[in-house]
Amino acid sequence: MSDIETQSEDQQSISPYLLPSERVIWTGRPPTGILFRKSDALLVPLSLLWCGFAVFWEYMASQQGAPVFFLLFGGVFTLVGLYMVAGRFVYDMWVRGNTVYAVTEDRAMILGGLFTQTLKAFSLKNQQQISLERRADGRGTILFGAPAGIGIVVNNPSWPGMARMAPPMFEQIRNVDEVYQLIQSRVKQ
Repeated sequence: MSDIETQSEDQQSISPYLLPSERVIWTGRPPTGILFRKSDALLVPLSLLWCGFAVFWEYMASQQGAPVFFLLFGGVFTLVGLYMVAGRFVYDMWVRGNTVYAVTEDRAMILGGLFTQTLKAFSLKNQQQISLERRADGRGTILFGAPAGIGIVVNNPSWPGMARMAPPMFEQIRNVDEVYQLIQSRVKQ
């Protein structure tokens, strides 16, 4: 699918949520596929240790003829470990694959969700802090607000429930400098 077709599709996705006389001036999407974040430098080794220990627990409990309670207890930790190692990346890919970003004259909008669509729309004029994280390849993230907490897990939306605590963001979008300048021009009006 070409960029023009994708933009047209994105505008159609956003159009039911526009206010009267509001028009979209930019749309975009986060990248598809597996996305590693800075926090994964700590979270990947931690998840491998967790999952490895849980699998070891299950193996030893089954070899020793442990009661069913021990196997069930270890099974929960094994499932959590498997999610931490691989499932969170699949979940994150799925969420990003269903996410559309838009900027109008007055608002920034994030439309996404798995089973139901969720819209986050907020006025650009009321934003206290808009920050930019840029990569060398021209992609980057625009954060609308201050990062929450220490940022290790809170700003990693692949952890269940943590996306609600992170500030709204346009994550790893193309041509981030141009989009940031567009947003800044709307904030100053």
